[in-house]
This record gives sequence, C-alpha cells and structure tokens, in this order.
Amino acid sequence: MKRSYIATAAALLIIFCALPGYAQEDTKKFAACRYCKMDRAKFGHTRMLIEYSDGTSAATCSIHCSAVDLVQNRTKIPCRILVGDYGARRLIDATAAFWVIGGNKPGVMTDMGKWAFEKQGDAEAFLNKNGGKHATFQEALRAAYEGLYEDMKRTIDRVKECKSSRWNPCEQYGR
Repeated sequence: MKRSYIATAAALLIIFCALPGYAQEDTKKFAACRYCKMDRAKFGHTRMLIEYSDGTSAATCSIHCSAVDLVQNRTKIPCRILVGDYGARRLIDATAAFWVIGGNKPGVMTDMGKWAFEKQGDAEAFLNKNGGKHATFQEALRAAYEGLYEDMKRTIDRVKECKSSRWNPCEQYGR
C-alpha cells in the first residue's frame, strides 16, 4: 500500500516539475509570431497558441495577431486557445483566464493592452497598479477585433500621407 502512494507521489512530482519546461516548449517550436515575426519568448507574457481540430497550430505574440489568425482560419474549429500569464509567462487556458483590458501599459501590437492572468488576485493587483477594466476572453477578443479596424485605418492613412509626399511606398511594387 505504501509503495503505491510513493509511486503516485513520485509520478505527480515528475509531472509537476516537467510542466514549467513544457510550458516554454512552444517558444522553442514556434520562436517567432507567424504574422509579425516578433520573438514569442520575449513576449512570453502575451504570447498565444491556438490548436485547431485539424491538428494545425498557430503561434502568435499577442491576442492581436491571434485575432488575425482566427479571422483567416474562420472555417477551422479551435480546440484549445492558450495565452501567456502576464506574471508567470506560462501558458494558460485563455477562456478561463482573468483578463484586463486597457490601463496605462501600452499593448503588444496595439495601443490598448489586453492582459491575461491565471489568478484573479494577480489581475486585481495589476488593475490597482495600472488601471484598466476586468474582462472575459470574449470581451478581450472583441476588443482585439475592434483594434484591428483602428490599426488598419492608421495604416491606410499613413499610406495616403506617403503617396502625397515625395516617397510613395507603392511605386516600388509598380502600383
């Protein structure tokens, strides 16, 4: 009887010790964001990993780039969506995370930050220090989609400014 307890305890210890290493394996397998090429290990506090039902995965630096991927792959079924915990930098379930939108910290790939926390107390501490508002994953994702519009609008405005100036970025592509 004692032997089975010891074996179970040893197995659990091995599993729990291996988890932190496993959590960082995604940054070795997917070093750069598939959309903006940012270093996912450097942005471990906002990185995301989407696993689809067809066995494919999308590794991004942020919810911003994940929103792009979800739009581009809207016919695929996401089975698991993971996000980096802001403090621990470990992947957690994005749908179960405590999210904070906004505050005084600029976001990754966008002006309005969207931060995920595994523990509600950590989200509260962040809110008290940096401001923002509580959110669910769905609310954070919606804010990311709305942010995509604003980001694209700014890009289009910049291109218009460039075309009216001496430098036209489109000319180099024959447009």
